[in-house]
Amino acid sequence: MDSVSLFAIPVARFGSATLTVGHIAWVAGAAMLLLLICTVVVMVRASRSRALAAAEAAERARETEERMREVSRTQAELYGRLGTMAEIFGSRQAELTKALSERLDGMSNRLGTSITEQTKATHENLTKLQERLAVIDTAQNNIQTLAGQVVQLQQILANKQTRGAFGQARMEAIVADGLPSNAYEFQATLSNGSRPDCLIKMPNGAPPLVIDAKFPLEAWNAIKAAADGEGGTDARRVAEAAFRRDIEVHIKAISEKYLLNSETQELAFMFVPSESIFAEIHENFEALVQRAHRARVVIVSPSLLMLSIQVIQSVLKDARMREQAHLIQSEVSKLMVDVSRLDDRVRKLQGHFFSAQKDVDLIITSADKITKRGSRIEALELGPTASAKDDGPEERELEPSVPPLGSGQLRLRVVDE
Repeated sequence: MDSVSLFAIPVARFGSATLTVGHIAWVAGAAMLLLLICTVVVMVRASRSRALAAAEAAERARETEERMREVSRTQAELYGRLGTMAEIFGSRQAELTKALSERLDGMSNRLGTSITEQTKATHENLTKLQERLAVIDTAQNNIQTLAGQVVQLQQILANKQTRGAFGQARMEAIVADGLPSNAYEFQATLSNGSRPDCLIKMPNGAPPLVIDAKFPLEAWNAIKAAADGEGGTDARRVAEAAFRRDIEVHIKAISEKYLLNSETQELAFMFVPSESIFAEIHENFEALVQRAHRARVVIVSPSLLMLSIQVIQSVLKDARMREQAHLIQSEVSKLMVDVSRLDDRVRKLQGHFFSAQKDVDLIITSADKITKRGSRIEALELGPTASAKDDGPEERELEPSVPPLGSGQLRLRVVDE
């Protein structure tokens, strides 16, 4: 059987159409050709995509490299600028250190002088204090006779002192740490017999500032006990009312006993020994704060008292600096008087010096004339002509021309007779 008859073998029949092996072979070849064409197209497109991707990757790599070079250049410039700034800062810091050292040296010298003067004044004050202590010793017998009465007074005030023990200790520690010992006084006695916990002495003769530390801790402890569940809401309400009443009574007592005209400041400090209590008062007892403000009583916590003490310390320091300035001004005035007196005496000495110089010149002239006459006598030149020739004009007077003080020059005028 030949190949032509093989392709003509019928395979299937669809109506009047007959499907042969040749038809199937042709369809298969066309399909394979189409598949080959599609494969080639896909490969071409894939190679083109890879080429584009490679080109894009190369472009991105180039851009990245350029950016890295730019970053490197910027980093180098930044390092250079930082080095320059470091050198500038170093030189400025050296200049600042030198200036600070010079100022500190000057301040040390001035402080040394001030400390010496202050030591001298303190020695004088201690001498006076010893004299006064000798007078106080003579009254010791009278104090012993009052010992029994003091014990009774302590029993009466026992409850009040117990209330203020905790606040008193904290207040004394803050005041003692922030002020010199001569700037405050604990348990001082006022003209009305009251004894505040602390008196802060103000400069320039101003009245002292009163600090009270007898805070009513009993009522506060009752509030804390009620808050912890002992008694419930009613107990807390009762404790808050008692606390409010105690604070009001305490504010009134401070205002009446410690605010004295021309003897104390127009306001006083009520010291609260705890920051939490201070915050509770300002948060839940605003009426008490307002009442204290109207009564010229300032409620302060430990931190506020410390800040106030620092302000007072600055005021005292300024007052001492002004006192030292007045002393320096007085010493400069005295120095100017001494300089003026010295100038007068130097001018008088200058006049005496000119007079002595005139006498010395006349003596030298006379000595020269005597020498010349002795020479003529020795040479037997006794003739009138030679004598008149050799003597020359006689110098009768030397009038000094007095230069100003400090000129260092002296001019003499010869007057012929």
